[in-house]
Amino acid sequence: MQDAPAFTAVLFGLRGCLVQASADGALPASGALDSLHRLRAQQVPCIWLDDVSAAQGKRLSGVLPDWLPGHCVNGSKWPTPNACWQALMSLQSRCLEGCVLVSGEPLLLQSGLNAGLWTVGLAACDQGSAQWQALTRQEQERARGTATLALFGLGVHSVIDHLESLDACLTDIAQRRHKGEKP
Repeated sequence: MQDAPAFTAVLFGLRGCLVQASADGALPASGALDSLHRLRAQQVPCIWLDDVSAAQGKRLSGVLPDWLPGHCVNGSKWPTPNACWQALMSLQSRCLEGCVLVSGEPLLLQSGLNAGLWTVGLAACDQGSAQWQALTRQEQERARGTATLALFGLGVHSVIDHLESLDACLTDIAQRRHKGEKP
């Protein structure tokens, strides 16, 4: 079997995906730094995007690696595809084929779908929050299940609980691409 096609770029939502809110400000989400470093080692261009001001984007992304660029959505309201395309242009991506968007934000995921990207939804993206921790295990499972169904109902290609599962998900998407599947 030939190697699965390489990914062209991976776009990430900033809030609730790469960065989690905390009492002390922002913290990297569980698995975010490891995922970013693995993608960088594979020479896959990455960028975050979010509907925040430049100042807020800089403050929130301060916990992420310096090499990771960001794209603050200015005037391109989700779910239009423009924000995804603009982020890819800032990476100087030559094509949409092999581009993936990872987020827990339904409107951003819809933007990715509208842009023709592979999409990965995060079903339990704010696990570190006090609100999530206050839920019982059963309530967490119910919330995760509800989010998973809603994301698949939106049309996303894959759903994972957290970024620690991203490698396996990207491997699955690469295999699907190798078989000729398109987003």
